[in-house]
Amino acid sequence: MLKNHGWRATVGYFRSKVGQVAGKQKPRLLVDLGDAAAVDWTVLPERITSPLTVADRPSRIAWIMSPPGKESGGHQNLFRFIKFAEDAGHRCDVYLYHAGEVAVDLRVVRDMLSASEAYPDLAGDLRVWDRTAGVADGTDAIFATGWETAYPAFLDRSRARRFYFVQDYEPLFYPLGSEALLAENTYRFGFHGITAGGWLKAKLHDEFGMRTDSFDFSVDRSLYRLENTGRRNEVFFYARPVTPRRAFEFGLVALEDFARERPDVTINLAGWDVSNWEIPFEFNNLSSLQLSELNAVYNRCAAGLVLSLSNMSLLPLELLASGVVPVVNDGPNNRMVSDNPYIEYVPASPVAIARKLIEVVDRPDAPEHARVIADSVASTTWADSGAAFVTAFERAMRG
Repeated sequence: MLKNHGWRATVGYFRSKVGQVAGKQKPRLLVDLGDAAAVDWTVLPERITSPLTVADRPSRIAWIMSPPGKESGGHQNLFRFIKFAEDAGHRCDVYLYHAGEVAVDLRVVRDMLSASEAYPDLAGDLRVWDRTAGVADGTDAIFATGWETAYPAFLDRSRARRFYFVQDYEPLFYPLGSEALLAENTYRFGFHGITAGGWLKAKLHDEFGMRTDSFDFSVDRSLYRLENTGRRNEVFFYARPVTPRRAFEFGLVALEDFARERPDVTINLAGWDVSNWEIPFEFNNLSSLQLSELNAVYNRCAAGLVLSLSNMSLLPLELLASGVVPVVNDGPNNRMVSDNPYIEYVPASPVAIARKLIEVVDRPDAPEHARVIADSVASTTWADSGAAFVTAFERAMRG
């Protein structure tokens, strides 16, 4: 907290935690309670149903988001697409939205963004969201980027056209309750959704009647590439205990079976520092790595276990590019994002997953197979995904 958000945010965070224990209890959500109370999506206002159009010039876009963090892959991918919009000639301003006692320190955020190789430099303004001021004059489009930011996007008084940059189905992030309900309601706000992959596009259109477009996942070949053409005797696990949809505990169960059968194979855990976790097998704790460090790790590994219970992770395509066989839990949330034939989709059984990992590691033609799977993603680029995003946005702006 201190490293990513600064002293003011850290003090506010601890005040909030102390208040939860020592003071009277009150609702604490990612969305401001006043914003949640003010939205009536059952009767959409004219600013939502009849927004302005832009047909013959670049647009000015307001992106409302929660404060980005050093390890936030969702924010990093979001900034990638904001950069695509800027490169296409559109003006992009970023507004940081927060609720409760945790303040946003712009200086700390700017320092983090400039120090991280995962965030591109943007030309537009970076501001803290002010509900009374709203978006800047001349704004043509507003993007909500997470469920909590859909509320201020809805409430802004401008006639800017509303969009929703959807990277995951966020009601699944919570137990059945208020947050899940508030997140689900945002898909009824009348926004135009541009989604990461086909599963979200179909789900939001079919279940909520949203207008939706999508872009495909891709891989940065300057970061991920095949370098080790020999046999590999290591595996990789995307281990994020702080992200329940990545099924950390379930993965440990599968890997315990794998380690019992193949104790000679090194197991690498990366994505979070798990040094304070009791893990029932030997492993390398790689914690959080810089993007530039990942390819070297991947090139030591024959297989990579990536579990996702909602929208698929970006990692399977990155692993393929480095010659690693991704082992992924089967389901439409994953298959509808990528139908690459070299992703090993496995039923969500720990024993079946362990068996598949063993099969991949023991494959007789593993070095040759690594070349084939790396070539399978050679033609995909984020530039293509960015072009699809910009095309969908500009088409929607024309009304």
